[in-house]
Amino acid sequence: MKLVRFNDGGCPALGVVRGEGVVSLASLQKIYPTMLSLIAGGEAALAKVRELHDNGPSHAPLAEVALLAPVERPGKFLAIGMNYRKHIEEAKRLGVAIPDHQFWFNKQTSCVVGPYDDTDPGVTQMLDYEVELCVVIGRPAKGVKSEDAAAHVFGYMVCNDVSARDWQKHSPTFTVGKSFDSHGPIGPWIVTADEIPDPHALRLRSFVNGQPRQDGNTSELVYDIWDQISYLSTAFTLDPGDLIATGTPDGVGVAMTPPQFLKPGDVVRCEIEGVGAIENKVVVPAA
Repeated sequence: MKLVRFNDGGCPALGVVRGEGVVSLASLQKIYPTMLSLIAGGEAALAKVRELHDNGPSHAPLAEVALLAPVERPGKFLAIGMNYRKHIEEAKRLGVAIPDHQFWFNKQTSCVVGPYDDTDPGVTQMLDYEVELCVVIGRPAKGVKSEDAAAHVFGYMVCNDVSARDWQKHSPTFTVGKSFDSHGPIGPWIVTADEIPDPHALRLRSFVNGQPRQDGNTSELVYDIWDQISYLSTAFTLDPGDLIATGTPDGVGVAMTPPQFLKPGDVVRCEIEGVGAIENKVVVPAA
């Protein structure tokens, strides 16, 4: 199933995509008022959603619905750096030190925006894009072995790990340069895990103004999703609704010759096979 949040008369609402339409989950609102509560509800919640998906009346055509970020405010938004081999080679050419272990940083959750919302560059002069498969945690995970990690995944989304490359260099961690407001578009929906039999066989691509930039496959991950969940849960608990951005392939703007940073008016499209696509325009807000 594809679970969405959408604007319903100025209020956020939950829905499930059926064909070219959206079925409202308003009848579940007292039990599951938010996407986070629905995710935490596990299989019992999904069973109720399936019933509405199969038998509920259509709310509106999908094309007429304004989609919001599928997860309203995750508890954690974690991202791994340099997790595709060709992207590592890009980083080496730029003089970036290559870590010996999984390299993690936070994207502050205030950066989260919807799948078609504008990207505000803020003060950065080096705005960049990174298409990534985003994992949504479903069951609490602590000390999970790699072979058991799949049971803790609720679903998958598309993520653009928008990066302020200049600010990324301001401190030993990437957090500040990865967390500007609006620099975390996600969506367009959560595809439940049962719909993605192998998350390590998905093509992912990015485009700037229709021009291809990145073209990779999740089969190329250095540390696969199960190893990522195991590593993180060794240190701390992953909670329902937490997000994990699993890495980006080569082709980012900073590594091009010469570098090609985003500018106002540019449109970035990130798409992942079997998951969907998001599209965001770089816009400087009016003063």
